[in-house]
Amino acid sequence: MLIPARNEEQAIGAAVEAVLASEGVHLEVIVLDDHSTDGTAAVVAELAKKDSRVRLEHAPVLPPGWCGKQFACATLAGHARYPILTFLDADVRLTPHALVRMAGFLASSGAGLVSGFPRQETGTLLEKLVIPLINWLLLCYLPLAQMRASRQVGLGAGCGQWFMTTCDAYEAIGGHEKVKASLHDGVKLPRAYRAAGYATDICDVTDLAVCRMYRSAGQVWFGLAKNAREGLAAPLLIWVWTGLLFCGHVLPFILFAFAGEMEMWQVAVTAAAIVLSYAPRLAVAERFRASWVGALLHPLGVTLLLAIQWYATVRAWVGKPVGWKGRAYPG
Repeated sequence: MLIPARNEEQAIGAAVEAVLASEGVHLEVIVLDDHSTDGTAAVVAELAKKDSRVRLEHAPVLPPGWCGKQFACATLAGHARYPILTFLDADVRLTPHALVRMAGFLASSGAGLVSGFPRQETGTLLEKLVIPLINWLLLCYLPLAQMRASRQVGLGAGCGQWFMTTCDAYEAIGGHEKVKASLHDGVKLPRAYRAAGYATDICDVTDLAVCRMYRSAGQVWFGLAKNAREGLAAPLLIWVWTGLLFCGHVLPFILFAFAGEMEMWQVAVTAAAIVLSYAPRLAVAERFRASWVGALLHPLGVTLLLAIQWYATVRAWVGKPVGWKGRAYPG
């Protein structure tokens, strides 16, 4: 188990203790303290005194051209001693059967890299509105059957919160160095595997893992904006996604406000569009135990998601890309 940690004092203890409670697997837990300015290292050091399976390592100076997380993961892989590598974010907590089941999925899928989407805990209103849209976007816009049937690079997708791979496959594709400048390993790492000829796969781990990505509206905004330019806000794609999401999930609600001025068939078409917009959003709330408040305010959530993408885009245009955790990255 490889956990990069930068200023994760509040989360790292629970994450490590959850991994140590895993059943059915032999493991080591290596935490890389990535120049934290809080008590992250002290928390891990205390755990290491109590359990020999825990190791604390310290990150070297970040080399030019690397994203902090990717360098941390590459460094962690160099310390690993087991044939299966598991990269876990410090804010994810696993259930005791999570690792053995994910290892089974890795073996049965035939993929070189698999990842799981944990249940997302949300607290603030912005979290409830926006965070569940991650699962919604995947279910609505990623053709899962085609993804599994082919190794097309463009269909590569994953969840950067939890990756599992074999050591052989990881070394064969060049590891995290292949995506060293990326802030969006959930997209870039699976595509690096596919470019090297490996299959990748994803799964729902709602019952196996839980994560609270952010704990304030500000963290949500800047956390999603930091990697937007490698996702929905990629150059050119920002226009496509704006058209798809605004026209499909915001505009029908605006038009319905003027239903009294429409002909009957126009009202019917607009109402059908609203139903088609809400149906998958409500299904996601049920399946992934997401906020019903966020689901009912779906058009507002989509509007805010687009606002974050355009914020990141404009920042890149003016030469001031969004940074994260005290580090600035080129746009």
